[in-house]
Amino acid sequence: MSNFSANQIQKNLTLPFNLNQIESLIKNSNQTPFYIYDENGINTKAKDIKSNFQANLSLSYHNYFAIKALPNPEIMKILDKNEMGFDCSSMAELLLCEKIGVNNAKLANGLSKIMFTSNQTDYTEYQKCKELGGIINFDDISHLPYFKEKVGDFPDTISLRFNPGKERSFGENDKFIGNPVDAKFGMTRQQLFEAYKILKKEGVKKLGLHTMLVSNEINPKAHVLTLKMLLDLVLDLKKENIEIDFINLGGGFGVNYKLDQKELDLFRLSLEMGEVFKTYQTEKGLSSNLKIVGENGRFITGPHGYLITKVKHQKDTYKKYLGLDSTMANLMRPGMYSAYHHIINLTKLNQAGSLEMYHKIKTEKYDVVGSLCENNDKFAIDRILPKTNIGDVLVFMDGGAHSHSMGFNYNGKLRSAEFLLTSENKFKMIRREETYHDLFVTLV
Repeated sequence: MSNFSANQIQKNLTLPFNLNQIESLIKNSNQTPFYIYDENGINTKAKDIKSNFQANLSLSYHNYFAIKALPNPEIMKILDKNEMGFDCSSMAELLLCEKIGVNNAKLANGLSKIMFTSNQTDYTEYQKCKELGGIINFDDISHLPYFKEKVGDFPDTISLRFNPGKERSFGENDKFIGNPVDAKFGMTRQQLFEAYKILKKEGVKKLGLHTMLVSNEINPKAHVLTLKMLLDLVLDLKKENIEIDFINLGGGFGVNYKLDQKELDLFRLSLEMGEVFKTYQTEKGLSSNLKIVGENGRFITGPHGYLITKVKHQKDTYKKYLGLDSTMANLMRPGMYSAYHHIINLTKLNQAGSLEMYHKIKTEKYDVVGSLCENNDKFAIDRILPKTNIGDVLVFMDGGAHSHSMGFNYNGKLRSAEFLLTSENKFKMIRREETYHDLFVTLV
């Protein structure tokens, strides 16, 4: 299956379903590909965040689920029950919050359950966020007079997004989120201070500070550095009589997509962040009332989503190819970022009877591809898999974030269905597959 030895595999490869369940689902839904999300797994991850930070941080940490990762109301309802808020970046995501009824709702720390972090924003989206009682996180100082002119008075709570520029860079991680100097997001330090003074004059009562500097980062150090940077900034702002009510560390908690990667250690991360926060309180005079929030999506749902697809063709030219009934339109990350998603041949796993025996099956090297008229429509290049046959069912791991949500209709490809594997071990369709009628209905 893999060129990794057993002692190199850190990743949990256990699936919450088996081939018989999937074949029954395929028979009932009459087609692949489709996505499956594991409710038990999502619940566990949400509870892990809450329990670890409550145990190790000297104040409660609250997470706003980044809706862009998996914008489905059924998933959002699960997370709402886990006392999470929602990070929005568009009108559609605000409307999803309204749909599940979290508008004007509060987290346990008193902040709104809706955080709106957008850029190049139309005033109608600001209006909607204000109507829903959400917190607007402004990306640029020029948006303050724009808001005042188009929307009116500012809400009582406002946040601002900071871009540290040359002060902060993460090298390898820059390819995902951009070097801060080149990134289109956030304000300079000088703009930030000026914007807070404007908001104070406008009568805004509570001020937040936000940044987003890493993406899919499994090294706790990067997240701790972000916390220190924001706490230093809070203290500098205090010298200018600007009191910050909450800091938003952004998202970025990573997923161990690759077999040799360990999962982000939440216990260690929360412990180190707690120690930093306590030090800033006792030695630097940081207010104990400062609230800490984040906006992680991938970390919560990513490992608990699976793309189910079938092998439709095999091709043998200069390389061996597996042609699937899914395409980059169903899972864009490999073609867009060269991102790795582990692939399990569920048919062969069923025949082997166990993961241990599955690892001993004769292998071949394949490029795993879709049918788009684009050469980057490749899920994997030179991937070692069990010798695979047409009709075999493949499972793409870690498809619960930025997967279905990034789907598109190039070549007229239709977006797939989504299913929830409920805590009762039943499959519930939470989004039907698109039809050609859906595709053409906007034509006039």
